[in-house]
Amino acid sequence: MLAVFLLPAFLLYSVFIIYPLVSALDYSFFEWRGIRQAGFAGLDNYRDLLSVYPYDQQLWRAFAHNGLFFAGTMLVQNTVGLLFAVLLFRYGRGKRFLQASFTTPYLVDPLVVGYLWSLLLNPTFGPVNALLEAVGLDSWALPWLGDTHTALPIVILVNAWQWVGFPMLLFSAALASIPAEYHEAARVDGASAWQAFRRVTLPLLTPAIGVVSVLTFIGNFNAFGLVYAMAGSTGSPAGSTDVLGLLFYRVAFVEGGVEAIGRSSALAVLMFVFIFGVSLLATSYFRRRERRLV
Repeated sequence: MLAVFLLPAFLLYSVFIIYPLVSALDYSFFEWRGIRQAGFAGLDNYRDLLSVYPYDQQLWRAFAHNGLFFAGTMLVQNTVGLLFAVLLFRYGRGKRFLQASFTTPYLVDPLVVGYLWSLLLNPTFGPVNALLEAVGLDSWALPWLGDTHTALPIVILVNAWQWVGFPMLLFSAALASIPAEYHEAARVDGASAWQAFRRVTLPLLTPAIGVVSVLTFIGNFNAFGLVYAMAGSTGSPAGSTDVLGLLFYRVAFVEGGVEAIGRSSALAVLMFVFIFGVSLLATSYFRRRERRLV
């Protein structure tokens, strides 16, 4: 009886997840002439990505940007999300309204969010620069998405703004599950609010921190829609916002030529292996940390 209820989900998972993964692995080992399979290529497609210009340069640049994207998002999004969760937990006034306000942006498609922020940050008619000029901060009115020094940080901040509600909800649920007796015992022992948070609350949030960290890593290394909407398929300006998702798009649909299917499949496999491997290691690490709490 249980299998009857699991079968629809299993079929959907197989069709939309398992089959594409297996197909990509298969395609990556063959030569292609457009959509026609030409012959077995072995590891040639992988070698081309790592050693043939321009893929060898673009791959490592995009990988580095994904690393910065993840680090920046972890620092901003999850720190702010934890702060909001703690404040809402301690001062519950307007809690439901604020939770809904913070979580609404991540219900919107990243493409839509990216295009809206591109309009807001437009140096010619965007309201962000207009507001800065109106309050006398003309020197701060910059071409935010047109400067190689500011483009990636701005995309990271927009990404963090969109998703800050997700860690906030998870941390809020985790905070609510901590027995009040632990905090009372810390106060009786004379611990300050910060000491109680650092010594009691934060360690008990390890399971939630692990889930948020792994999901943030997976999402950031699969980033595409937001960056595409704000920086285009080339990760402009001058590739300063290029990420692996954009590189995959270009290899598959723009720059790949007759070998597009093989090379893009090889890139997809490399991305999957890296993301899956790091996620497993991170999950194992956080589980070990959780066991120490028992």
